[in-house]
Amino acid sequence: MVSTWWSPQLNALLGSFVVAAGAWLAWDSFSPWGIFLVACGVAGLLIWQGRTIGLVWAWATLLIGLESLAWPIVTMVQVRSATTEPTDEQMRTILSAVLTGLFSAVFWITFSYGLFKRAGQPLAASSTDVPVSHPPAPESGQPTQEQVTPTTSRSDRRRHRT
Repeated sequence: MVSTWWSPQLNALLGSFVVAAGAWLAWDSFSPWGIFLVACGVAGLLIWQGRTIGLVWAWATLLIGLESLAWPIVTMVQVRSATTEPTDEQMRTILSAVLTGLFSAVFWITFSYGLFKRAGQPLAASSTDVPVSHPPAPESGQPTQEQVTPTTSRSDRRRHRT
């Protein structure tokens, strides 16, 4: 049997590669050493914060969402530093970066939220494992209302009244 202690660490390494690739795509001027430093920093964060595989990928997708959010800003700064008056081609690049970046940022941050929410909840028991509990019958001499046993349809409930 393969031990599972390395699973979060392996996923942290894979997640750091994904985030580093996103950083390389967002900032196309990164050197290989810059990408290596981003990958190492993200791997350290994911190992530190990711106790489970779900938490590792929740943090990784959050970082990807933040990168997607920063991508249009970086594009605008790069265009602005190149010229004072952008050309039509540069404006198309900015528009494309803004639309794509905001759409993907919303997607990845929402996906990350779902992973964080799922990681915070205990595993739910299936409905067949949960015993059905009935309230105790009143001990007093007061008359009780009709009790209905749980069934699947209304017509069955009417037939099985006690």
